[in-house]
Amino acid sequence: MSEIENHALLGTAFCGRTASVDCEGYPYVMPSLFVWHEGAVWLHTARHAGHFAGNVNHDNRVCFEVDEPGEVFPYGHVECDTTVSYRSVVIFGRIRLVRDADQARRFFTLFMEKYAPADSWGREKGFFPRLEATSVYTIFPESMTGKAGVLPAVEARWPAVNNTLSPRRPG
Repeated sequence: MSEIENHALLGTAFCGRTASVDCEGYPYVMPSLFVWHEGAVWLHTARHAGHFAGNVNHDNRVCFEVDEPGEVFPYGHVECDTTVSYRSVVIFGRIRLVRDADQARRFFTLFMEKYAPADSWGREKGFFPRLEATSVYTIFPESMTGKAGVLPAVEARWPAVNNTLSPRRPG
């Protein structure tokens, strides 16, 4: 995908996954809601000494992934000739803790704009009393790739077209 398409998906994707590595070399993946803002991924966790915080304190190199699955469809004459249309973006970068309270408030404003309805279910907007209980992080991409598997037009799918690499069953 192009850089513009990557950024568009990052702007609309619902959930991302951040992969980190602990001090013993074990990988750890954490799903989270996030915001793509000013060329960086912004996410938050509860402020505690958990697995994720320990990992990124040990090594700030991370991988962040988002995906958007589409329709599952057949492309050939055997059952395993089935695939899914999709879009995905993978980012490699370094994660950092946001220490500025104004930046953290800005993140939460953007976060609520993304995930809450415009009226915020009738609640007071822009008030974040638990900032001290959360950790806000940013990931600035050092590299980014996007990939898409496109859903073919109906006339280009099985059974109209057999795109299999599988041999026919003997007999």
